[in-house]
Amino acid sequence: MTNEKMWFAFARALFVGLIISVGAVPAGAAPPARKATPTQAPAKATRIRPASGIDDSLRLTPPADLALNPAAQRKADALANFIEAARLEESGEVDAALVLYQKVLTVDPGEVELASRVAALLSRQEDYPRAIDVLKDAIKANPKETAPYLQLAFIYSKHLQKPEPALKYANQAIALDPESIDAYQRIYEIESNRGDPRKALAALDRASKVSSRNPTFWTRLGKLYASIVFTSEAETTSDDVRQVNVIFKHAAENANDDPTVLKDVADYFAASQQIQEAIPLYLRVLELEPDDMNAREKLASGFVATNQRAKAMEMLHEIIAKTPEKYQPYDLLAQLQHEEGRNLLRAKQPDQAEAMFAKAAANYEQSILINPSHGQTYLRLAELLIGPLRESERAENILTEARARFPRAPVLAYFLAIAQREAKHAQQSVITFEEALNEAEATASELLTARFYFDYGVAADQAGLHDKAADLFRKSIALDPAEAADAYNYCAYMWADQNVRLDEAEELIRKALELEPDNGAFLDSRGWVYFRKGKYQEALADLLRAAQLVTRDDPVVFEHIGDTYAKLNRIPQALEYWQKSAVLAPENKSLADKIENTKTKMSKGDPVKPEPVP
Repeated sequence: MTNEKMWFAFARALFVGLIISVGAVPAGAAPPARKATPTQAPAKATRIRPASGIDDSLRLTPPADLALNPAAQRKADALANFIEAARLEESGEVDAALVLYQKVLTVDPGEVELASRVAALLSRQEDYPRAIDVLKDAIKANPKETAPYLQLAFIYSKHLQKPEPALKYANQAIALDPESIDAYQRIYEIESNRGDPRKALAALDRASKVSSRNPTFWTRLGKLYASIVFTSEAETTSDDVRQVNVIFKHAAENANDDPTVLKDVADYFAASQQIQEAIPLYLRVLELEPDDMNAREKLASGFVATNQRAKAMEMLHEIIAKTPEKYQPYDLLAQLQHEEGRNLLRAKQPDQAEAMFAKAAANYEQSILINPSHGQTYLRLAELLIGPLRESERAENILTEARARFPRAPVLAYFLAIAQREAKHAQQSVITFEEALNEAEATASELLTARFYFDYGVAADQAGLHDKAADLFRKSIALDPAEAADAYNYCAYMWADQNVRLDEAEELIRKALELEPDNGAFLDSRGWVYFRKGKYQEALADLLRAAQLVTRDDPVVFEHIGDTYAKLNRIPQALEYWQKSAVLAPENKSLADKIENTKTKMSKGDPVKPEPVP
């Protein structure tokens, strides 16, 4: 009970008592005169003369007929003291308030809420003997109330380190109310502090054997038991879980279709990763409370956890239809659609995957419209747009908005830089990468990983800053050499493409292939390094193998093979691979010119010489 409610309840009790006392007839007093019935006409009105002497309103002593009897006077004084004590406590004058509160308790020592309040104030002042006296007086006056026993148990155990009397009072509380969870918890705490965990848990086991049909008792006991078992430093055993399960099942069995109890039980099973137990309970809650959106969301999450995506998505569509103003269902539905899109890609259904990704993006955007303050949704949407949907400019616009909203989040700058790089805005991408780097350093962010420097290096290369790119790739390699295959490969290919530092490039690509010997892209890079060094046979062997290992036909690999065949003067084979490349990359004008020039020379019978490769 809050202070305000306690004051109001006690003041009302005193006031009612006061009214009853005032209305009582004092012993020995004459009965009140009976009111005359108006059987006769009233006598002729006469002028009332004012009484001589002082006005009653100015008397210091009330007239005898208005005086309170002694009992009523004590209650009136108690009410006045109580109100004044409450005022003094509110203003921080605790000592003065305590004096008046204790005067009130002399009138009604069995007022448990007030006694508990006074004991608490005395305990705060470390006046434990007086606090104990107040509570013992309350017990004498009202021995059936459990609160004073529990407070005494707390004072003896917590403040006085006297576990024996503390246990005595806690057990007395249980004797009065076997369903007093607070008493069992107090015993548990006392035994734990004494260093006897076996006896501590025995208190909860004792509670679990109570014959009760009160579902609230079982849910409170279950929550108490779970808070101890699942947060203990010792590893939770299957027996522990089974014991807590039994307690919560007692709550469900006695719930009598109370949705609050059923939801508490379902929440326990969901939190303890027993989703299969939670799902039917959430379904029952929804039968009883169809508009409980929180239960619907938890049920949808349960379906997700048990890999029932179709049911989860169906449930989320229902939630959205009923509460379109909430952002969470859109966000969760988008995540499920995002994952389903990946599954469709793995199943080699690209068209269906793209349609699912598009639905996910739409739901992410709706979530952002409703709640633009949820930064993680911007990142999920950006990842989808940059990756499978290949809408980097759209991602750039969304991330620019997010960056303005969350200016101190370097991860958003990082994603924006990647979006700008993929949108072919390489110069701006380098600027944004540098901003992300500075912000991450200023905030001690964990963003600056090997992957960050690799992505930054790719942007620098695309912007023509090749030396800067090489430095960034070296940084990436130094941070995580065991996972540096991509950085080794990219730097090697960059140098080969520029036809510079070929020995270093060959060494880097060797290291990449040591880490991933069957990577087709890496073999293409080594083949291109060999090509630049004039080792055409070695280049051809690597490039042909690369074409077999890449996951899908690659126009760059095919063009490299064609160039190598041309250097070996095997023009028909060169033309064949150039044409394969052109089908995959029709926008490659230089390749189209190369094919046309070769065909023209062949038709004229002129010797075909390989054209210089830039």
